Amino acid sequence: LLPSNVGKRKAQIAAIRRSFGDLVLNVDSDTEIDSDVVSKLVRKMQDPAVGAAMGQLKASNRNDSWLTRLIDMEYWLACNEERAAQTRFGAVMCCCGPCAMYRRSALLLLLEQYETQFFRGKPSDFGEDRHLTILMLKAGFRTEYVPDAIAATVVPDTLLPYLRQQLRWARSTYRDTLLGLHLLPGLDRYLTLDVIGQNLGPLLLAISSIAALAQLALTGTVPRWTGLTIVAMTPIRCSVAALRAG
Repeated sequence: LLPSNVGKRKAQIAAIRRSFGDLVLNVDSDTEIDSDVVSKLVRKMQDPAVGAAMGQLKASNRNDSWLTRLIDMEYWLACNEERAAQTRFGAVMCCCGPCAMYRRSALLLLLEQYETQFFRGKPSDFGEDRHLTILMLKAGFRTEYVPDAIAATVVPDTLLPYLRQQLRWARSTYRDTLLGLHLLPGLDRYLTLDVIGQNLGPLLLAISSIAALAQLALTGTVPRWTGLTIVAMTPIRCSVAALRAG
């Protein structure tokens, strides 16, 4: 316990410096882990090449609203499609904050870089999990996903907090992708494709939507093909997700 609230990153750093075990488990305060999570993550960390490993996240308040049910499905996809594929090719690009285990010897080497990260001239106060993962990869460690290490975390149940969370995560994604670009040539080519897709997909959707609105405003014609493409892609992706997630 620190004398005052100094933010997650400084609290993490203080705890890591006072720790003494070989491994450090990070669990967010709104997260509950299954009784076997520690043993399952430890099993993965027995390989000295692994610097960090994350468990599978679920929404503990899944049944609160339509939004929490959608977020729970989004978590399933992020873990069991995105992270599962990334770990197959040697590097999870973000070991999520609610439940992640780190090798303490590696953390101690990286703490100064982690503590002194700046964004637009100010000390960074967001995206801790993604930045710490990038630092692990930069130090030459592998990062892994363990699907049967289950952690349940509280998710936003109304739209405005959810949008604020997504904006914070998006800022972290774009910032740390730029920091990690030089790592991609040393990783599997699938990961390059995955990073490009994550970063360009939302931008292409935004550009398509703006272009469609501009066409409608300037010419008075309905941008049918743009609309049909977006509408067609959405149910295809969502149907696959719904079937896979049950």
